[in-house]
Amino acid sequence: MASSKEYLNYILEQIGLPDEVSHRAMMGEYVLYYQGKIFGYICDDRLLFKPVAAAKERMPDAPMEPPYDGAKEMLLVQKVDDGSFLRDTIRAMADQLPAPKPKKRRK
Repeated sequence: MASSKEYLNYILEQIGLPDEVSHRAMMGEYVLYYQGKIFGYICDDRLLFKPVAAAKERMPDAPMEPPYDGAKEMLLVQKVDDGSFLRDTIRAMADQLPAPKPKKRRK
């Protein structure tokens, strides 16, 4: 099941960081970026965060679920209605997220 644009817009509205958070559509789902680094996904109308230490500390009881079959498990965010929780968690994760991979050059 693909994620709805309405759910994406709701999550982005809750996060409330339009200059720092961006997204990209990917096969009916969405990749979420904070300052250019991937921090999470929206898959099947679920918000999932990368399981870095800062996210685990703030969501110790969050279930781990794969965003799609065959993918590594991520933290299922259950407090999607709490904008300040989302913002604080994303900002805390920032230094622990891997830098974006350099784009491959076409010949």
